Amino acid sequence: MAIPTAPPAGTHGTDHSPGAEPVLRFPEMYAPGMPFAFPELQSLAADGLLTRFHQHGYALPGTAATPQLRARAAAGGVPPGVRRRVVAGRMTAAWIYGCAAEPDRLALLVDAKRRVSSLRNTRGCTLHEVKLGPFDVVSLGGLMVSSPLRTALDVALHVDAERAIPALEGLLARPENDVRLRLLVLAIEASPRVPHKRAALEKLARLAPALVPGGAVDVKDAVDPADGAQDVVEVLGVTHLEGEL
Repeated sequence: MAIPTAPPAGTHGTDHSPGAEPVLRFPEMYAPGMPFAFPELQSLAADGLLTRFHQHGYALPGTAATPQLRARAAAGGVPPGVRRRVVAGRMTAAWIYGCAAEPDRLALLVDAKRRVSSLRNTRGCTLHEVKLGPFDVVSLGGLMVSSPLRTALDVALHVDAERAIPALEGLLARPENDVRLRLLVLAIEASPRVPHKRAALEKLARLAPALVPGGAVDVKDAVDPADGAQDVVEVLGVTHLEGEL
């Protein structure tokens, strides 16, 4: 069994110009049944014709791992019937942004305004019922994903320090994510009645003590919660987590 090699960069579809050899465009991602069965994909990978990209997803050798491609891979693990009703979040979103290892189970956020009873039997996924603001979700690779800032906030609040701190470092280090530590600290401080708030601030203090009140050096011009904290929450759209399924 063999598959053709990838077409040259910049080619799209089939070239129908006179005298031109047809150039086919092959999928970036291969999943079971599209078009090969899982044993065939494993065989192609063993022969070096494909590389494993995701738990059940394979790509052509040399394919660049982008957030869009990781999101497409994650979308393959979400049943089509619920895909438009959930948002990939937490460490799943951190993996999609290239800041964490691939998780064993997909972490999916469900807006508290939606009915979630029909989603409880979704296999291979962990569901979290949350409040989502207007700036908390982006669309990548056919899947809704929590924004980098919302992802960083959730990771700080809900993931153990051993896994959270490397992921937060990655999210903060990539300019394209536009995640700023000071804004993240203010968002956590401003979130009312959120469990694990102190632990989240302790994680951020390990990244930059000077930016976290109570760390090695306090912020000189910290926002007065009575004046500015609520504005931070409203701007970020993170009036926040209510519970989990």
